[in-house]
Amino acid sequence: MRVARSFEAEPSNPRLALVRTGRRVEFWTETVGSPPSVSGERWVERSGRTYRSFEPTRSKLAAALSNGWTGGLPCPRDRWLYLGAATGTTASYVADLVGPEGRVYALERSLRPFSRLLALSARWPNLLPILGDARRPREYSGLVPPVDGLYCDVAQPDQIPIVRSNAELFLKGPGARVLVALKTPSMGRDRTAAGHRARSEEELRAFVHLARVVTLEPFHRGHYLLGGRVRPEVFGGGPGRPATPRAARSPGR
Repeated sequence: MRVARSFEAEPSNPRLALVRTGRRVEFWTETVGSPPSVSGERWVERSGRTYRSFEPTRSKLAAALSNGWTGGLPCPRDRWLYLGAATGTTASYVADLVGPEGRVYALERSLRPFSRLLALSARWPNLLPILGDARRPREYSGLVPPVDGLYCDVAQPDQIPIVRSNAELFLKGPGARVLVALKTPSMGRDRTAAGHRARSEEELRAFVHLARVVTLEPFHRGHYLLGGRVRPEVFGGGPGRPATPRAARSPGR
């Protein structure tokens, strides 16, 4: 491993670091995992800590940060449910961001990527793979405790309804976070990319206080990151009706 250049802590999460080179800003995460790299990213050591580059071409969350996302991130000690984890590249970065005391429950329904996700979890002890379909959250409800955040990257036309059904079942309560990597090319030809984005924003705004949406161009064509804080209505709250937070369960390993 090479020695890194000067790292600056990112204010939103002390496990996220910035490296500035002229006008360019690189993002790095203090990793929970062990080598080798997951997708060809660089690993470095600095002051007794190990970091790996958070590449926007390999992760939609990194692309959002590069494009100015300010809507919040996973934080140390958080528990997150990740829908559509695939082989685990971005899920492993979320595991880095929540740190060794946090947990990421990574759901994937296809066997081939799940086998790679399972192998990756052997090197990320806080990454917990679950084989399941995000449209059927009650089938894996016994494996996921109440969580602080929900990250969704399922690339389906009904992505926002999928997010809502999982949010209602697993998020702790009002103020919990939702991040949605929206892939408009997978949402049908009845609308343009802008049209799919507008419809998804409208659907998400019904139960989330939305942050400013960012495009993931030029790194991921036709993609956007949407998200924000969940409204009380998701948990039965509303005017004159207090929301009911989820009861705590075991956080897993």
